[in-house]
Amino acid sequence: MSFSAIDGRPATAPPEGQPPAPERPLREAVDLAMRRYFAHLDGESVTGLYAMVLDEVEAPLLAAVMEHVNGNQTRASELLGLNRGTLRKKLKQHALI
Repeated sequence: MSFSAIDGRPATAPPEGQPPAPERPLREAVDLAMRRYFAHLDGESVTGLYAMVLDEVEAPLLAAVMEHVNGNQTRASELLGLNRGTLRKKLKQHALI
C-alpha cells in the first residue's frame, strides 16, 4: 500500500498508464524536481520560474480537490481556503470548467 505524500494516508492508485507516485513528502518531491530542472538547464538562463512552478502545481491540485469534492465549488473553496470567485477564476484559467 502506498501513502499520500501530503498527509500519510493510504493513496489511491495512479491513473491508468502513469507510474505510481514516489513515497516522499511533497516538499522533497518539489526539491528534487527543481534540482533536476536546474541540472537540465545546462547554463541556459530562465525567467518567470515562480509563475511556471505555480502553474504546474496549481492545475493538478485544483483538479484533485475538485474530484475529491465531486465538483462542489463551495466545498472546494473552503477546503483550499480560497474565495469561491477566486477558485472559479483559477478553474477557468486551467480549463477545469
